[in-house]
Amino acid sequence: MELSNSTGTAKIIYILYLVGMVFPILTLIGLVMAYINKEDNLDSVQSHYQYQIRTFWIGMLFSIISGLLTFILIGYFLLLATALWFIIRCVKGLKYLGQQQAHPNAVTWMID
Repeated sequence: MELSNSTGTAKIIYILYLVGMVFPILTLIGLVMAYINKEDNLDSVQSHYQYQIRTFWIGMLFSIISGLLTFILIGYFLLLATALWFIIRCVKGLKYLGQQQAHPNAVTWMID
């Protein structure tokens, strides 16, 4: 598969994730695209798909926990922190992708 085509798909997924903060269905579309493309031949791009899939599921876990804690008010702060975490992960992923690099730690729960 051509490098620019592979990175283009990964870039679209990151953008869908970011726009999905406003229109959540786009985040689900990005997740499906990441699962479809995760067997990409290029290891550098495979790491991005793995990172994107983990970003979605870990973000979902953080959101559910935060949502459950909203009744004691701390959940609102945790929801904000989760949104910031999600945005920063997408921006950092786009940075590595723009540099034509594999994500250095695609399995981390942190921002990295």
